[in-house]
Amino acid sequence: TLAGAAEIVGDVEREGEAGFRRHAERLGDLKPEARFVVPKEELKAAFEALPEEDRGVLERTAERVRKFAQAQRDSVREFEAEVAGGKAGQTLAAVKTAGCYAPGGRYPLPSSVIMTAVTARVAGVEQVWVASPNPQKATLAAAHLAGVDGLVACGGAHTIAAFAYGLGDQVPPCDVIVGPGNRWVTAAKKLVSGRCAIDMLAGPSECLVLADSTADPEVIAADLLAQAEHDTDALPILVTTDAEMPAKVNAALASQLATLPTAPVASVAVAKGFYVLCDSHKQALEVAATLGPEHLEVMTANSKADAMSIKSYGGLFIGSKSAEVFGDYGAGPNHVLPTSGSARYTGGLSVFTFLRIRTWLHLDDASSDAQAQMMSDAVRLARIEGLEGHARAAEARLRLLKK
Repeated sequence: TLAGAAEIVGDVEREGEAGFRRHAERLGDLKPEARFVVPKEELKAAFEALPEEDRGVLERTAERVRKFAQAQRDSVREFEAEVAGGKAGQTLAAVKTAGCYAPGGRYPLPSSVIMTAVTARVAGVEQVWVASPNPQKATLAAAHLAGVDGLVACGGAHTIAAFAYGLGDQVPPCDVIVGPGNRWVTAAKKLVSGRCAIDMLAGPSECLVLADSTADPEVIAADLLAQAEHDTDALPILVTTDAEMPAKVNAALASQLATLPTAPVASVAVAKGFYVLCDSHKQALEVAATLGPEHLEVMTANSKADAMSIKSYGGLFIGSKSAEVFGDYGAGPNHVLPTSGSARYTGGLSVFTFLRIRTWLHLDDASSDAQAQMMSDAVRLARIEGLEGHARAAEARLRLLKK
């Protein structure tokens, strides 16, 4: 996949729109000569054409996501602090342009448009673009609600390349590309990382339920199936201290699969899932932390305390009422989350994905003894490292102090 994606990305980089269009037509994204950018006017028309109930659902979901993202944005601030001989501080600025990818292959995902584009707008991104293959009316409507500047009605590696390098006056090059996708999208994001920022390299969806004997196996099964129906490669996991729980959950899975419309997909994923039976509560917590799943549900007698003791996860859902599906569908926190154990070193999509935190230094107190000491230390440290040019640059400032 990586080699194939590299060829596609390279063609779009070299040829621009011609390379993009050739691959989009080859893969069935576009018909010859068809346009690929949906303008804002058509996004608005799609929203207005939705049933009132559907419009309300999208509006309320977008508002909840917006409210949580704003709370995140408000949690970090600019500041200045006293340092030796002056002041230093940090400033915050959003990237100028963001490309937000929303999958559209097996299912249309307007929720992913809301999660990515609304969060980018709250961060203060000037231009926000969305891409989604074969976008359905709800996806176009979600893009309108998010206030995007345009939607590219294509997917795959060629679309990630279009976001990275731009397509002339059609699509601007993006400073950051975010959102989940298939293996071709992920491979292309890996290839363009460095040319622009990416949020993460996402793999198949995961849901780990940590449960003891107090948990309801029917609820556990429902939540595991909710992730299993995403993709045949999705991974449902049960970690428990109750020896009877795996059999109960398996029985519930079989019963619920019998009437689940997405069973052809979910059953394949379930067959690849597994359970871990632990000897102790402590061991169960350690297993969950070691796996560091995309979604971690904690259903134990002391759910809050247990959940807070685990440090590696993408999204955390505490107690039997906090279904992971509410994270998927807009309770507030973002649903674009790290997978494949990467939660041990990164978190999910947030306003911080779109923000640059920069620092500044202003030394203007010529009478500061602390400043002179800091400069002398810099001279000495530079020579310890063997960087004489650094040392001389610092000495030049020491001489300025003595004038």
